[in-house]
Amino acid sequence: MVSPDFETHEVSNQVSPRSGVNLYSSDPVLAALIEGLPQAVLEQLSSHGAQWGSAEMADLARLANSIPPVLKSHDPTGRRIDTVEYHPAYHALMRRSVSSGIHASIWDASGAEASVRAVARGARLYMTAQVELGHVGVMSLTSGGIAALAHSPQLAQAWLPMLRSRRYDSRVLPAEQKSGALLGFGTTEKQSGSDLRSGSTRADPSSDGTYRLTGHKWFVTAPMSDALLVLAQTLEGLSLFLVPRYMPDGKRNPFRLMRIKDKLGTRSTATGEIEFAGTAGYLVGEAGRGVSTIAETVTLLRLDQGLAAAGLLRAALAEAVHVVRHRRAFGAPLIDQPLMTRVLADMALDVTAAAALVFRLAEAIDRSHDNPAEAAFARLMTPVVKYWIAKLAPPLIAEAIECAGGNAYVEEGPMARLYRDALAPALIDGPGNVLCLDVMRVMRRSSEPLEAALRVIEDGLGQAARSTLNVLRAATAVALADEGSARILTEQLAMTVAAATLRRRFPAVVADAFLESRLGKPWRSTYGMLDARFDARAFLDYVCPRG
Repeated sequence: MVSPDFETHEVSNQVSPRSGVNLYSSDPVLAALIEGLPQAVLEQLSSHGAQWGSAEMADLARLANSIPPVLKSHDPTGRRIDTVEYHPAYHALMRRSVSSGIHASIWDASGAEASVRAVARGARLYMTAQVELGHVGVMSLTSGGIAALAHSPQLAQAWLPMLRSRRYDSRVLPAEQKSGALLGFGTTEKQSGSDLRSGSTRADPSSDGTYRLTGHKWFVTAPMSDALLVLAQTLEGLSLFLVPRYMPDGKRNPFRLMRIKDKLGTRSTATGEIEFAGTAGYLVGEAGRGVSTIAETVTLLRLDQGLAAAGLLRAALAEAVHVVRHRRAFGAPLIDQPLMTRVLADMALDVTAAAALVFRLAEAIDRSHDNPAEAAFARLMTPVVKYWIAKLAPPLIAEAIECAGGNAYVEEGPMARLYRDALAPALIDGPGNVLCLDVMRVMRRSSEPLEAALRVIEDGLGQAARSTLNVLRAATAVALADEGSARILTEQLAMTVAAATLRRRFPAVVADAFLESRLGKPWRSTYGMLDARFDARAFLDYVCPRG
């Protein structure tokens, strides 16, 4: 029994959740990076930002991650079904992303978006990832997978209408009976990891024109998709196959979903292990050329990982700034404490640079079809961009949690999930060392990609770029002679191109602060190293304006 003199006390100095925010109109950085896009595209992005910044979407994200997917290997009668059950919140997220075209819009954009398709889609993905990253993986795999299907016109003709549909259909049926379809990937094996060519899954030709796959895939993203793109060995070498869940006669294609991974992050979506035992697959592209068949796919997936990681950075910074603006300590609002302001402004520099860098890559991909210099720039900078932004995410989000305090460490809010999810982009589609090896591979093939990147730097930084270009040329020579130094070159390229893009898109003081603190001083390991010459509070208010 409650004592009659017990009094309830109003909770004070606690911060209400940050929700009901338009993720487009509240983000001046994004607005600056997409300035000049057609008005119709900007209006659509504003609508997207309002929807995904709503309290409803935040709650769907929370629910989808609180109750992860469950494997159902058999139905009640004992028949093997190999399906995955998701929380309804996950399906709600998927419906919204599919309806906005994140899974396919670069392949059928028309009208105002036709010439800026990678940038416009990138903006949608960037905002969506701020709210829920797990389901975004399926969007990326489908978008990237369509590029691979272009190598097999017959398959493309059969599948593209379903893959480009704006209707999400989660029913377990043959794709021909559904209103829309999605793709998953099965490339990694136990013994090979990132070394795709050492995979042992075998594909043998069959009399009906298909191949029969035998083997095991260790990480299969989105195993409930309508078809998987799978790498397997043929007599000619590593080849790519489309493995549908159902065959044209309506029968289930036999493969076994062995288990669902209990993952650290991106828990809303399933990642499974699959065994193939005579599973039918359709050859995509030429036999023995599986790696080259997925080359454009990998580029698009890496762009998406950069966009997703940049979105996580933005979300974490915005959450931290929201808390410190409304919480008091030591007699004053936290935002007025000089150390706190300096730390957050330093973080905001990296958040802004990451967004600038990845959207510059999206611009290059949009222009690459008719501009050889932009195509060369994209070849080199795709692994560079993905490397640097993915590396930024975990430590910056950890710092944001520290700024926001103990509540950010609790799973009821979004920050703990942001931190766990931030570890995924660095692992997917090539971890750091693999990305740096790809940078070196591009440079060994031709000098043009580096020259294209250096021209971008010179255009952005002007006279100030001369010494920087010499440093990058020297770092390139060292890395070509000593592969172990490739990370140094990759990071320098990322930060210098980011600085050039900052100078082109933002007030000069932003690029100056980034150059001075990142490239003009020795390496540092924490945030808060801006000196008093830069107005930390003004910069913070610019990047994260008051709502």
